[in-house]
Amino acid sequence: MVGALARVSLLIAMQYRSDFVFNGLTGLLRTAALVGPLLLVFQHRETVSGWTGPEATLVMALFLLLSSMTGALMEPNLGAVVEHIRRGTLDLVLLKPADAQLLVSLSRVEPSRLWDLPAALLLGGWALAQMPAPSPWGVIGAIIAVLSGLAAMYGLWLLAICTSFYFVQVDNLRFLLMSASEAGRWPLSLFSGWLRVVLLVAVPVGVVTTLPAELLRGRGSWEMVATAVAVGTGFLVVSRLAWRRALASYTSASS
Repeated sequence: MVGALARVSLLIAMQYRSDFVFNGLTGLLRTAALVGPLLLVFQHRETVSGWTGPEATLVMALFLLLSSMTGALMEPNLGAVVEHIRRGTLDLVLLKPADAQLLVSLSRVEPSRLWDLPAALLLGGWALAQMPAPSPWGVIGAIIAVLSGLAAMYGLWLLAICTSFYFVQVDNLRFLLMSASEAGRWPLSLFSGWLRVVLLVAVPVGVVTTLPAELLRGRGSWEMVATAVAVGTGFLVVSRLAWRRALASYTSASS
């Protein structure tokens, strides 16, 4: 069912071909704008806060992976819930014989943001080729951290969208969340102590970007992996409970 939902949503996004091509070019330019400042910094310095150019590029690659998932799947899908609630069309979703959270999470794809995914793979591959080969345990830990971080960011987006069941205007909250996530482009060591905690626990973008990079560069620990799993699990559980509570308070358009 997940594959069918993704295929249908992609076909819908491609039905207007000129817009599809234009949005794709816009997404490509956006990706270049994200990578440009990093390249500029390391043209003048060999290291920044203990991170070499390839290591910081790996963090950027992981951020682009997060950006592709957030921009292509999380934001358009969960953002659509707000419109469903405003228009009263969420009833149509709730009447379908499937989990409503799954349906609203996979109903749309924003192709223009998918450019970040191949860019992430290219940058990540180049960065790893310039670094000492990571240990097998480092690779496994990094994969676990990335998956946990993506789960945590999904849970955070879902929590933000759940507020739309109680408040009409939540667009500013969505924009704030997107802006805060931009901090993940840089290693957490560049930020002050309290801000690092925020980017690991409150807005867990660092779980997707810095923690896996630390593990791949051989400076991580299994405590980092445990932290990533705890954060990801916590956000998934809390967001699921918040979603069910929000649905219980939804009065529907026909009430």
